Amino acid sequence: MVATATEVRPGPAPAPPRTRRGGGRRETLVFRVAIALIALHVLDDTVLQPPAGTAPRLVSALLPLVLLGLAGWAYPRLPGAARGGLSLALGVLGVAAGAEAVHYTREVGPSGDDFTGLAAIPAALVLVGLGAVTLWRTRRVQGNRAWRYGRRGLLAVAGAVTLATVLFPIGLGYVTTHVGRAVVPPDHLGVPHEDVSFGTADGLELQGWYVPSRNGAAVIVFPGRSGPQKQTRMLARHGYGVLLFDRRGEGESEGAPNAWGWGGGKDIEAAIRYLRSRPDVQPGRIGGIGLSVGGEMMIETAAHTDALAAVVSEGAGARSIREDVDVDAATTDKVLGFPLAVVKTAAIAVFAGQSPPEDLEALAARVDRPMLLIAAPNSRHGEELNRDYQRAAGDTSSLWEIPESGHVGGLAARPAEYERRVVGFLDAALLR
Repeated sequence: MVATATEVRPGPAPAPPRTRRGGGRRETLVFRVAIALIALHVLDDTVLQPPAGTAPRLVSALLPLVLLGLAGWAYPRLPGAARGGLSLALGVLGVAAGAEAVHYTREVGPSGDDFTGLAAIPAALVLVGLGAVTLWRTRRVQGNRAWRYGRRGLLAVAGAVTLATVLFPIGLGYVTTHVGRAVVPPDHLGVPHEDVSFGTADGLELQGWYVPSRNGAAVIVFPGRSGPQKQTRMLARHGYGVLLFDRRGEGESEGAPNAWGWGGGKDIEAAIRYLRSRPDVQPGRIGGIGLSVGGEMMIETAAHTDALAAVVSEGAGARSIREDVDVDAATTDKVLGFPLAVVKTAAIAVFAGQSPPEDLEALAARVDRPMLLIAAPNSRHGEELNRDYQRAAGDTSSLWEIPESGHVGGLAARPAEYERRVVGFLDAALLR
């Protein structure tokens, strides 16, 4: 009996590793469910439950929702590195989206869109984990080792640059247009004052404190009811009426917060109207002291209305790309900072639903009333720009620089001189 050779047929080719293109169904499902939870919070925040006193922000909802939808569609069609990077990027942004809910839940308890915001946090963390796992599982394991590790190093550098120039400014834009002071700060004024409220031209109700005037003049000290308390006590000692209040979206005031002050000029204009209605304030004797972003808004308001007879702006700097490009910095800082500033400004515009405000130097040129600019040029807050603002404003303005001061720290750095200069400036403009 002759043995015959058994014919060996080749088996099916092994499935290619998922290193190039296409994620599995389970991976895609996890990704899509996670971004759906983040999209739900975006919809809830902008359309279903917008901040008190505000209308739905359709533009602010549309762009993020469209981008999330495109990400969900494209995900299974992308190569492994792109899927991992996309998941990590959206996870980082999802954490930023949920920061608002965490902040307000900690401060005052959850309400409104905080519940979907809290749900966005674990969804974002799932995306971060999914991205890390996907990058690890789909890494290249064949080929020249030097080439593979060099490629990974380049991808890591690209990821770091993307984080610094895209993800960070987008997240910053979201947080600074959604998170504000949640409670009224402790009252340490130490002078008699009243609880007051007044309305803005766009329908918001603002809450604050007012120290009645004893000399017929009043000063708006802005923003908030925490930082301006020292200036309030100083002015009250000299008989000035002082109005300090929660700006929109903070404390007990309605509206959406904006840490950059975009749209905040309406708050100061409302405060001016309130003071004009007070019997203890004489016509033409209303001034303003703005601190940090409040200083920028005082310049803006003075450019738009002559109802402010005098302006003190301390700590004004840059609030959008319009001023960021003018900040004196090293060449390398400008090269790296310019794309960050562009993305940050664009993100703020989308999330706030409004265009960037006018350039502060151009606004300063339109202020024809007495204006005192106070700056800490070494604070690294862009306060050296006050030199440009003073040159633009011309002879009606003056600049006092305090090199050893921190940001809006003039009163703490030189208390006696600060009181003499500021009160003397207001006396000359409002009482004589």
